[in-house]
Amino acid sequence: MKKLLAIVLSLGMVLSLGACTGGSTETSKNSDTFTVGFDQDFPPYGYVGDDGEFTGFDIDLATECAKRMGKEIVLQPIAWDAKDMELEAGTIDCIWNGFTINGREDLYTWSSPYVNNSQVVIVKADSGISTLADLSGKVVEVQKESSAQAALEDASKKDLLESFGDFLTVDQYNTAFMDLESGAVDAIAIDVGVARFQLLGKEDKFTILDEELASEQYGIGFLKGNEELRDKVEATLLEMVEDGTFAEISTKYFGEDVGILGK
Repeated sequence: MKKLLAIVLSLGMVLSLGACTGGSTETSKNSDTFTVGFDQDFPPYGYVGDDGEFTGFDIDLATECAKRMGKEIVLQPIAWDAKDMELEAGTIDCIWNGFTINGREDLYTWSSPYVNNSQVVIVKADSGISTLADLSGKVVEVQKESSAQAALEDASKKDLLESFGDFLTVDQYNTAFMDLESGAVDAIAIDVGVARFQLLGKEDKFTILDEELASEQYGIGFLKGNEELRDKVEATLLEMVEDGTFAEISTKYFGEDVGILGK
């Protein structure tokens, strides 16, 4: 009986030590990596480059930030409509990819805004559409769960939304641009930074309407209550602003410093 009890106690100690060791390893792993969730089809903020590697404005910022924090960057592409599930499950540490703060203030622990943005509408240059009022009876498309969708579904845009012939959502903006080019839709509502990037070299084919749908700011979204990681990332970003690295990365993608952090 004593022998049996000793065996049971020994097994218990092994299991206990195993559990402790596993927990310690997991904690160590988490502390050594910085996993960023992003939409890989959202240039210039996050996308797949010609070399097949993930690249983009936010990708470069996050990669440099991780390096300075002494962490290994893990770039995790996600379905945009599953971003909250990914964050809550702990598979990503933050959402960093042209992520709009406005309207989501209470859903995440946010960094300070680092870029101003607006929602605009793109149409074909020869479409005859020059104002938002001209979208009456037209087919308008947005990315599902995007800020453009939120802007158009806001109560202040009720009359505009109801004037559309149809209002469609797609998973990726690449699909939306193909739909616009083929004539399947008449207009796309989208972030202005993405719009300008997509129109480079195509200014004769497409145009951005002068009227904006909404003005907003981008931030980095962390799980609600994760101020510790937020503070570390924001402090590192501020260092990058002060030494000119932020401006250098911004100029690479936008031709100028679009940053507002620390200004």
